[in-house]
Formats: sequence, structure tokens, C-alpha cells
Amino acid sequence: MSELEIEYLIRALGIGATYRGYRYLNYGVKLCLRDEDYLLSVSKLLYPQIAKNYHTTSSSVERDIRTVIRVCWERGNRRLLQEIALHPLDSQPTSSEFLDILTAHLRQKEAAEMLV
Repeated sequence: MSELEIEYLIRALGIGATYRGYRYLNYGVKLCLRDEDYLLSVSKLLYPQIAKNYHTTSSSVERDIRTVIRVCWERGNRRLLQEIALHPLDSQPTSSEFLDILTAHLRQKEAAEMLV
């Protein structure tokens, strides 16, 4: 999965690069695509790894990712988010849910492209 495809999906959801969380989310999705264990322990594994890469704190990463999720939910492309989630979203997804939705969508897309 190319970094451009991850960026395109994040931008299509209405999250712009002007948010710090954009970069954190992009890198986090890339890590989750490489190793699904990150999805099992977002707070203990994923946030610290992102923080280390960007020379910041885990709490800053968590807050900034929550911010971009809120932006997507309130002002972004909620219809696309609902579509790729493959199930109804009655409330704003948690960070773990959001990362899982994006990762699963990109994996499915990659698998479909391999079949062609």
C-alpha cells in the first residue's frame, strides 16, 4: 500500500495536512498495515511509536489523532467514513475504531487490486 493511497484516503475523509494529527494518522495507518498488533494496543504500542518518530509525547499524539477524527466526523466526509466502515456508525468512532476502519479498508482495497 503506497503512502499516496493512505494520504488520499485521509484527505478524502476531509482531514487536511494543516492538522498535526494528519501526519500522525498517516504514519499510524502505515504502521498498522505493516503489523496488526498495533491495532490491539493503540495506547501502549502505537502512540509511543508515533511519538518517538515525531519527537513528541504519546498524549500529544492521542489528542491530535482524536482531533482529526472529530474534524472528519463533524465537518468532513462522514458519508465516505460510513461507507468504508461497512457498518452503521451511530457515534464518532474511537481512535482505535477509526484506525481499524482505515486499515481494513486499505487492506481490502489492496486485496481486490491483486485479484485484477
